[in-house]
Order: sequence, then C-alpha cells, then structure tokens
Amino acid sequence: MKGKRRAWFMALFSLCMAIVLLLHLPLQVASQPHPVETEVRGVWLTNIDSDVLFSRDRLSKALQRLAKLNFNTVYPTVWNRGYTLYPSSVAERTIGRSLDPNPKLKGRDVLAEIVQQSHQQGLSVIPWFEFGLKAPANSDLIRRHPDWITYRRNSRQISKGNKYNQVWLNPFHPMVQRFIVNLVAEIVLKYDIDGIQIDDHFSLPIDLGYDTFTTRLYQRENGGKKPPANPRHPQWMRWRANKITQLMTQIYQAVKTRRPDCLVTLAPNAHEYAYNTSLQDWRTWEKKGLVEEVVLQVYRDDLKTFLKEIEHPEIKAVSSRIPVSIGILAGLKKRPTPMKRIEQQVQAVRNRGFAGVSFFFYESLGDRDSAFQSMFPSTVARPQISHGWAGTTQGVKQ
Repeated sequence: MKGKRRAWFMALFSLCMAIVLLLHLPLQVASQPHPVETEVRGVWLTNIDSDVLFSRDRLSKALQRLAKLNFNTVYPTVWNRGYTLYPSSVAERTIGRSLDPNPKLKGRDVLAEIVQQSHQQGLSVIPWFEFGLKAPANSDLIRRHPDWITYRRNSRQISKGNKYNQVWLNPFHPMVQRFIVNLVAEIVLKYDIDGIQIDDHFSLPIDLGYDTFTTRLYQRENGGKKPPANPRHPQWMRWRANKITQLMTQIYQAVKTRRPDCLVTLAPNAHEYAYNTSLQDWRTWEKKGLVEEVVLQVYRDDLKTFLKEIEHPEIKAVSSRIPVSIGILAGLKKRPTPMKRIEQQVQAVRNRGFAGVSFFFYESLGDRDSAFQSMFPSTVARPQISHGWAGTTQGVKQ
C-alpha cells in the first residue's frame, strides 16, 4: 500500500513540476536576446578634419566599406562654411559660387556620386545641412549680404569658431528664410535622396537677435516695445523660438510638397540645452509633425552621463511617437573614442529600445572593422515610419 501511495505521490509531484515549468517557459523565452530586425546604422560624412569627400576613389571605397560593415545610412554634409558641397544654382545666384571653392571638388557633384553609389550598395542617403544658420565672417555669402547677419545687444556680430570667426544668419529675415528653404527644395527636387537632415546649428545663440531688422519686427508685433535687454527674458526667448519654428514649418512644407516620401530628420542636442542656449524648440517641432526622425547627439565620455541623457523622460516620450536614434562620438581627428566605450553605448541604446545609432564621423571609425562587424553581424533595414512606428517595441536586445 505504501508503495502505491509513493508512486502516486511521485506521479503527482512530476505533474506539478511540469506545470510549473510550462508556466515559467514564456518568461524564460522572453528574457532571451532577440535578433535585430530593423535598426538605423548611420555615419556622418563631413568635410571638416575629414578627406573622405575630396577624392572619388576614397569616397567610393568608403561607401563600399560601410556597406560591407552592414551600415545602412549615410548623412553627407551639403551645406558647410557658407558653401554648398554640390553644384547649386541657388547658391550661384545668392553667393556667386555654385560650389565650395576647394579645388578637389572642382568638376564634381559629390552628392550625385554618393546617391548613385550608396543606393547600389543598399545605403540610404540623407543629406545633412551641417552648418545650419552659421557661416564664416569672411565668406562670400556674408560679404554679399551683410544685412543678413544678426547680432548682440552691444552690436557685436562675431562668434569664435575653432579655426575662424563666424557669424549667424538672421532666421527672422525673409531673404534668409527664402535662401535656406530654396536650398532644401533644390536638393529634394534634384537628387534621389531618402531624406534631409537639419542640424543643431539650425538655431540661434540666445544672446543674438538685437539687429535692426529683428528689433523693428518685434516692436511691430509687441505694441512698440523694444526687445528685452535680458536675452533670457522668457517672452523674448519664446518669441524668437516661435519664429524659428515658423521657418522649420516652411522647410517641412517645401520638402513634402515636392517629395512626400522624403523624410525630414533632425540631429539636435538635448531639448533643454537646445532651447536654453540656442532657442531650438525641437520638441514643439516634433509635436507639430515637422520632424519625422530624430538622431539625438549624445557625445559623452562616460557611460553614466550617457545613460542619464538617453533615459530622460522627454526622449522616451518622443521615441514612442517617431524613430529616435542616438548619435555617438566615434572620435575626433587623431583621438578615437575607445572601442569598449562605443560598444557599451551601442548596447545601452539597443537595450532601451531606440531606433538605432549614428556615428560622428567617418574617419573616426578608424581601422576597427572587426569590432564594427561584430556589432553589426548582418544587414538590417532602417525603421519605416510609413509602416507605423511602435516606439520602444521596435527596440531589441543583442
């Protein structure tokens, strides 16, 4: 009798254990890493401290290399230091030069080369307006249009750059607005691109805006009152930020009326910093539907600070509505970011369900192909917002 009870007890125990295992099985499966299905894997191509654009052969090899390493997006600069990096009739009329005067660009259309070769390699091309509203003080653009410049309350125009003095175009001036919008429209019509990207420099340092044109415009719209002496006066900040938003609206409309399928993307800094230092209220842009994809610049040396920025509630909110990728600093000239730090940041981005990563900039990838190949072991498509963006459900762990 005892033997039967024991056999019955063991059978019941085995059944209970099987039920427990079955109940826990979905949790175990869900905790396992999933393969990446869609992911932005981008690289910015610049002409500052970089030679990749200045040789047909070098550019061709770079694009082949990126495709081989399973990247899927390039962001080539097209507007830098007061010149276009492609033959532009808009620039010819406005600046007197259709192309950056660097002799290595003479007779070439770098953007056409990039579009053709990138698409052959399966890379998306999103031209990048790197310099936004700033330009060298001694550039042809500024010599021709000195009235397009805005300045500080003390009438000072110059801002110090790394290698040259720079000034800022007035985003409130209708001729500046027309020029920028026409540049964007020209590229959208002329090239088979996948999107355009506005930079963090599409903004205005907070102490600017005291030029005669802006002062009169403000007075006309504010009962004759002059702009507040304090550049951080909340109403003065909001008025200028709203005007920049209106310009962004013009850009978005210029793109979509010509190419509805062309993405409008943005590479900003964190919103609080962007608004409080440069009047770039990109959260409002996103809420208004003027931005369809964000690549947030998070160039940080330590993982703790990096995580703090990408885990900010505002970033999570935006990423639930549109794809948000994280811009990672791969290094500066002669100072590459340690590969271990890059790998940690990429994994942190994936773990938190962002749309992908982009690296600044091409040369700083360095001779580290095997490491990038390990991060990107196979080809994947970019997230397609036209198919609906599911926010963090798109994020995956590896």
